[in-house]
Amino acid sequence: MSKLEDYVITIPDFPKEGIMFRDVTGILEHQDGLKIATDELVKCLEGVEFDSVASVEARGFVFGAPVAYAMGKSFMMIRKRGKLPRETVSKEYELEYGKAVIEIHKDDIKPGQKIVIVDDVIATGGTFKAAIELLESVGAEVVKVLCLMELKGLNGREVLKDYDVDSLIQYEGK
Repeated sequence: MSKLEDYVITIPDFPKEGIMFRDVTGILEHQDGLKIATDELVKCLEGVEFDSVASVEARGFVFGAPVAYAMGKSFMMIRKRGKLPRETVSKEYELEYGKAVIEIHKDDIKPGQKIVIVDDVIATGGTFKAAIELLESVGAEVVKVLCLMELKGLNGREVLKDYDVDSLIQYEGK
């Protein structure tokens, strides 16, 4: 396989009827998949001036950490509430089925620090938006939002219209 799309496994009617679930674990199950994904994500950052990569757990870590490593940048974990040991800053946000809270270590961010957020998928944009607001609340500047896949039918890019957003693969449906 030579195209990243070839590694994504589509599962019809999961988690409910009418949903076409796009499973990124197929990328990780093949020896070339993660390399292709990392290389393509890095290409999207050519010419972007930034200090650190941040990712939301858990699948975001799988793609964000290799990008940070490849580009010689630091990596920040945005975690679910209660997972970080030092003093944190948090952001509550809406999910389609409830609320969630994400956190970062308060001392991870320096005012004016330029951040690229990398995650696996952009759907409604809610998690990305919460991550941006969290980082900006402590003085960071989010200079790019980057993801592996975009589910265009869920309009996440519209939620993030004020930011530079890139995705490697776009799917029209939900």
